[in-house]
Amino acid sequence: MLEWWDGFWAIYSTVIFSLGINAMLALSIYLTLSCGLLSLANAAFMGIGAYAASMISMQTSLPFPLALLAAAALPALVALIIGIPTLRLSGVYLAMATLGFGEVVRVVVLNLDITGGPMGLNGIPLKTEWWHIVLLLAVTLYALARLRRSKVGRAFEAIKQDETAARLMGVNVSAYKLLAFVLGAVIAGVAGGLNAHYTFTIGPGNYAFENAVDILTMAVFGGTGNLIGPVIGSTALTLLPELMRYLKDFRLAANGLILILVVLYLPKGIWDPLRIRAFWERRAQKKNMASKTGKAG
Repeated sequence: MLEWWDGFWAIYSTVIFSLGINAMLALSIYLTLSCGLLSLANAAFMGIGAYAASMISMQTSLPFPLALLAAAALPALVALIIGIPTLRLSGVYLAMATLGFGEVVRVVVLNLDITGGPMGLNGIPLKTEWWHIVLLLAVTLYALARLRRSKVGRAFEAIKQDETAARLMGVNVSAYKLLAFVLGAVIAGVAGGLNAHYTFTIGPGNYAFENAVDILTMAVFGGTGNLIGPVIGSTALTLLPELMRYLKDFRLAANGLILILVVLYLPKGIWDPLRIRAFWERRAQKKNMASKTGKAG
């Protein structure tokens, strides 16, 4: 039994670790979307956190928790600096601005010697354990659940529904948007730090435009109406490529087709509580009608 588990863990440990990391990344973009911000900067924040934590682990003898603290603090600082001017934009303009920021980060990392340039950083010590990811994911979910039910969460929802009305009601829209942007950067940075310390190597290509789109897709795929949706979306899109290995060259096409179908027929994502509740109510009504018909007959 133990040998079977060791073999299973050796083959699928990367997938299992990726489930937790991707869930945190999906929750990071969920947080910004909950305030109505269409940001594509989370992959860049993940990269900043990954490089910060990796360089601390490789060049100093500081403990792993301090490296993760740096992975949270540096993206938060960068988000604060760029968020003040950038968050004046909205919609597609904000997406373009944050996408440009991501490219700037990638090019800077690509040309710095301290980050390893195009080769990236190799030989990062293996410090991430499975319980690190479980613990930090649980803390993230708990904190976001509390935030959602707090005054801040209600302000986020008001801004998302109608920014003008929220401002007229006395909500400091700019401050709350900046808060959501910074908190999303913190979560993405910690996910990057955890990811770097179990993959052994990172490079500029790991945090490019494709990765930013993947993070957004995971959240939208699952649904951004609650915390469960992003976790389900990230889990599904992490497991989907593994389940479709038998398709080989057609795997990416199948992934794209599934995403198109979800967007067309489930616009609010897989996990839509209102749709699910309506489905069970219709089913209960049909059962009641069938039972009444049977009694009448």
